Amino acid sequence: MKIILTHEVSGLGTAGDVVDVKDGYARNYLVPRGFAIRWTKGGEKDVAQIRRGRKIREIATIEQANEVKGQLEGVKVNLGTRAGDAGRLFGSVTPADIAAAIEASGGPKVDKRRVEVGSPIKTLGSHQVTVRLHADVVAKVNIDVVAA
Repeated sequence: MKIILTHEVSGLGTAGDVVDVKDGYARNYLVPRGFAIRWTKGGEKDVAQIRRGRKIREIATIEQANEVKGQLEGVKVNLGTRAGDAGRLFGSVTPADIAAAIEASGGPKVDKRRVEVGSPIKTLGSHQVTVRLHADVVAKVNIDVVAA
């Protein structure tokens, strides 16, 4: 089945790419979660719009990515959230929370889709997350989760 990716999917492609995948993968995973739409002749207009939006958000060169990486690794990020007495959080820390905390701490604006959390952050303390800035550049950011 031909689909148009609306978000970046690791191992498959980036937003705006037209890819051919198995029917079940598209019907049961990609389309319901909003990662893709079905390809149609009229969908080609959507591809141009998705690519234009991606170009605006994307870091164009490796030099820019390395510059942003230096800024990210130099910023100290504190994230205040609700926690219980034992240090466990009510819920978990999401990539959107992390992106907002980076920006609030004086760091550069980061797209939440670029933030990768290895395992869910559900406790107070220091945690490390990665931010994929470019295909070849990955920044590691230390986040201190504190009780609010």
